Amino acid sequence: QVQLVESGGGLVQAGGSLRLSCSTSGRTFSTWAMGWFRQAPGKEREIVAAISRSSIRIYTADPVKGRFTISRDNAKNTVYLQMNILNPEDTAVYYCAAVPRSSSLSIGIRANDYDTWGQGTQVTVSS
Repeated sequence: QVQLVESGGGLVQAGGSLRLSCSTSGRTFSTWAMGWFRQAPGKEREIVAAISRSSIRIYTADPVKGRFTISRDNAKNTVYLQMNILNPEDTAVYYCAAVPRSSSLSIGIRANDYDTWGQGTQVTVSS
């Protein structure tokens, strides 16, 4: 069974940075499209960024465009989310998600596109 483990969350002041990591021991990581989602209290889960299995295609949601960057290292079975210029509206539980994809160009931008999820990591941005 594939397990995704997020790390790197925490408390940061507005304007600060954090880098989230999502790692797995799965041998087929390089065949998965990956995504980062977040869910704030009382709100629906929303896409933050997504990356194809070969990093050829990247999607970044408008609210974080220019501030957040998704990347992956297939040799380390890890996907990252670099978050800069954080603001209180970024406060949420952040989840990574994975889905096998045969195409190196395929990404998913909806939660239903993914079939494996991490447990989430809390990011809190103070004003």
